[in-house]
Amino acid sequence: MLRDELLVEVKNSEIEVVRLWFTDVLGMLKGFSLRVEDLPRALDEGIGFDGSSVEGFVRIEESDLLLLPDLSTFTLLPAEFGGVRTAVMICDIVYPDGTAFESDPRFVLKNTLEHAKSFKFEHFYVGPELEYFYFPSESEPVPLDSGGYFDILPLDRAACARKQTFIALRRLGIDVEASHHEVAKSQHELDFRYTDALTMADRLQMTKLIVKEIARKNGLFASFMPKPIFGQNGSGLHIHQSLFSDSKNEFHSPSDPYNLSETARHYVAGLLEHSKEITAVTNQWVNSYKRLVPGYEAPTYISWGRRNRSALVRVPSFKPSHPLSCRVEYRAPDPSCNPYLAFAVMLAAGLEGIQKKYPLREPIELDIYTMPQKERNERGIESLPDSLYAAVLEMERSELVKKTFGEKLFAKYVMNKHKEWERYRVQVTDYELREYLPTL
Repeated sequence: MLRDELLVEVKNSEIEVVRLWFTDVLGMLKGFSLRVEDLPRALDEGIGFDGSSVEGFVRIEESDLLLLPDLSTFTLLPAEFGGVRTAVMICDIVYPDGTAFESDPRFVLKNTLEHAKSFKFEHFYVGPELEYFYFPSESEPVPLDSGGYFDILPLDRAACARKQTFIALRRLGIDVEASHHEVAKSQHELDFRYTDALTMADRLQMTKLIVKEIARKNGLFASFMPKPIFGQNGSGLHIHQSLFSDSKNEFHSPSDPYNLSETARHYVAGLLEHSKEITAVTNQWVNSYKRLVPGYEAPTYISWGRRNRSALVRVPSFKPSHPLSCRVEYRAPDPSCNPYLAFAVMLAAGLEGIQKKYPLREPIELDIYTMPQKERNERGIESLPDSLYAAVLEMERSELVKKTFGEKLFAKYVMNKHKEWERYRVQVTDYELREYLPTL
C-alpha cells in the first residue's frame, strides 16, 4: 500500500487511533498511540521518542530517535482491542538525520537478509511453532487441565481462548495453519505457514500480544516463559527454515537420501558449528536453560537427524511431489527470544556454512538422551551451553554474532546478559532453603 492509499484506507475505515510499535533489544514490544491527524507527519518525517529510556538503545546524551512506520505492516485490529477503531504499524528506528539506528533489532535482521541476497538467495523463509501456557493468573503457574499432545478435551476456557486467538490471527492476515494442545499440561501451540523472516518476526511480536490479550479477556494469563513448571516440558519456538532463489527452493535435491542439496548441507553444518555462540540469542534468559535439559524433548546435544527429536537440527519429511516443502528445523529457540535477532543469527550461521563450505557430519537417529557419555564422545556429539553464563561466554568470543549485530549492539547485549546472570547468581532460592537450611 502506498502512502496516499494508506491514508485513504484509514479514513474509509474510520480509524480513530494508530498504534506505532517497535521492539527493544530484549524482544519486548514497545510503542504508543498516535492521533489519526498526526499520521501523515509520522509517515513523512517519523515520530520522535527518547531512546535512552529503552533497554539497550542509547545513552542519555544521544537519546533522540525517530520511529518510522513501515507501510507494509499496516493492520486493522479487531474492535475488541481497545474499544475504538484502531490500526497498528510496525516501525523502523532511525536517527534524526534519517540514517538507520544500528541497534534496532529489525535493522539487524534486514542487514542479514541483504547479506543473504549477496549469495543470490532472494528469500529466507521461516515457519515457527509457537508454544506457550495458559494459567489462572500470573502469580502462580497452576495448570488448567491434565491434557496432553493433541488432546481435544476438556473444552475449557483455555481451549476457547486458543480458538478465539486462531480466528483473530487469521482475520488479521496472520496465516496460522494449525493450533493444538501440546505435551505438557495447560500447554498449547500455534503453527505458522512459512513466510519471509522479516514479516514473520513482525507477526510473532503481534501474535504474542494477541495471545495475551485474548487470554486476559477469558480470565486467564498466557505465558511465553520457557520453563514455568518443574518436571514438565518447557515451551519452544521450533524454527523451520529454507532459502529460495526466486521460486526455487535451494535446499531441495531429489538425488540426496535426505533430499538436501549441497547448499542445505552446508547451511545445516553452519547451524551446528555456530550453535553454541548463538544460543545466548535464541535462548536469552536464565530460565531458558531450565528447558534445555535432557528428557523433555528440548535439544541439548549438537547433532542432526530426520526422525530424531533429541537432535538440535531436524530434517522433516515431506511428500516427493512438494519440493518447496524441503526445509530444516532448528529446535533450540524458545518463545521468549527476540525473533528479529534470533532469525538473524541463525541465518548468519547458515550462510557462514555455505560460504566456507562446512562439511556436514553424519546424522544421528538414536536417542541421544539415553546414549552413554562414552559413545557421545566417540561420535563427537557436543552439548549446547547449560546456563546463560556459559552461553554468554561463548557469544563473547563469537566473531559471527559480533559481525551480525554490529559492535555497539553486541556490546550492549553482552553487558545486559552479564547483568542478568549476576542478578540471578546472588539470589538465595527456595531450593537452597529447603536443601540446606535444616541441615547446615
